[in-house]
Amino acid sequence: MTNLLVLPILLPMGFAVLSILAGVHHRCAGAVAFAGAVIHLIFACLLMAAVVKQGVVALWVGSWPFPAGICLVADHLGAVMVLVTAVIHTAVTAYAKKDIETRQIKAGFYLFMQMLTAAICGAFLTGDLFNLYVWFEVMLMASFGLMVMENPARQLTNAVKYVTLNLLSTLFLITAIGLLYGLTGTLNLADLHEKAAQVENTALLTSTALLMMTAFGIKAALFPLFFWLPAAYHTLPAAVAAFFAGMLTKVGVYALIRLFTLVFVTQTHITHTILMAAAIGTMVSGVVAAASQMDIRRILSFHIISQVGYMVLGLSVFTPLALGATLVYLVHHIIVKANLFLVGGLIHRATGSFHLAHMGGLYRTHGLISVLFFIPAFSLAGFPPLSGFWAKLLIIYACLESGHYTAAALAAVVGLLTVFSMSKIWMAAFWKKPQKTDAGPVPGNSSAWMLAPVICLCLLTVLLGLFMEPVIRFSLAAGEQLMNPSAYILAVKGGG
Repeated sequence: MTNLLVLPILLPMGFAVLSILAGVHHRCAGAVAFAGAVIHLIFACLLMAAVVKQGVVALWVGSWPFPAGICLVADHLGAVMVLVTAVIHTAVTAYAKKDIETRQIKAGFYLFMQMLTAAICGAFLTGDLFNLYVWFEVMLMASFGLMVMENPARQLTNAVKYVTLNLLSTLFLITAIGLLYGLTGTLNLADLHEKAAQVENTALLTSTALLMMTAFGIKAALFPLFFWLPAAYHTLPAAVAAFFAGMLTKVGVYALIRLFTLVFVTQTHITHTILMAAAIGTMVSGVVAAASQMDIRRILSFHIISQVGYMVLGLSVFTPLALGATLVYLVHHIIVKANLFLVGGLIHRATGSFHLAHMGGLYRTHGLISVLFFIPAFSLAGFPPLSGFWAKLLIIYACLESGHYTAAALAAVVGLLTVFSMSKIWMAAFWKKPQKTDAGPVPGNSSAWMLAPVICLCLLTVLLGLFMEPVIRFSLAAGEQLMNPSAYILAVKGGG
């Protein structure tokens, strides 16, 4: 069963090689990539089943003894993040068969997408801090390749901004890793849990934690470090933007959750208070900026920032319920946000524009697209019984239970402002009369390859909302596991 820990990383890498061998035959490359995504999804499901059945599973690559060597480990949090990555990867790969053009495939779309998927799964499954850094670097290279594969001047400029900010994050991260290794003599996360608690120089340890928080805060787009995100995402093809929107910031959030529940837990009155302040700033600034935008992609990009604030808020509250709520919010938001960017691509094909002023009447002319937008949009806004309602409710309830009443009130207000943004898109794009504009529709209708993944993600959103009880039970178990990481530590030591 421990071999299942390797396959979510190796499978995308192997199919990346096969997509290169397919060469210029874009249909063949697309078929290979889609087959790889489906197989990857199957093994992600098997890994999830193994974790549910056995608990935390760990594997030491090369059978090195604890704490040396490369360790792969999956608990509830890691397994569900690998599974949702596989779901989004499969949906985006199907959508890309009609969204990505031949020249983009020749420029390496499938290669970069598969490598990015492998790196994300590697980050979710790694058991040591140095390899987490390595996977972040692979993510950066693959995402940069996806950004510049068309090479228009505007997209290249935004990609340079994206890479520059992420290289700054890397500088902070590698510095913090060096400091932490100097303080503890180890980088294995399970070993760090024990060694960090024994560090006498708590001031330096807390400073290292804040440096790490800054590094991952940039990658997660936390306030005030989020300005790179809306500048980068709104120029990308819909398939690429959907995958980026669903996954990239969540890897940063995952790293914050892992480190600030497993390693940096001795000075929570400092670290988690700062996390709460950053979370509130992220929620408010993101939703206010979104309200002022008129481009669908920019509205959705700013809402990525706002919703990341909810996730970090759950981490900062630091109770089993709050951490479980954070996991629910992660899964909900990845599915919904990726789907909204895919729907944005459908809207562009129907209207020829992403600007709300150039749209109108889609409710009458494209009824299916209207439904497909309504479900994820109002799930994002927190309408019952969709998944977003339960995610927001759990976060707010966790804040109230722990006495953080101001944070709970702000979370509720941000939810109302999210309703405003989604309603603005609905009224402008779907409800008002069509606007006469020089921007004609993009040639070609939305094909089954584009509609099918959007429909499946919508159904998943509805099903999560209607059958939330087992999801909440699983998430609460994950929250307990994060608050009490003894099972994680024992699995890592046993795996060695």
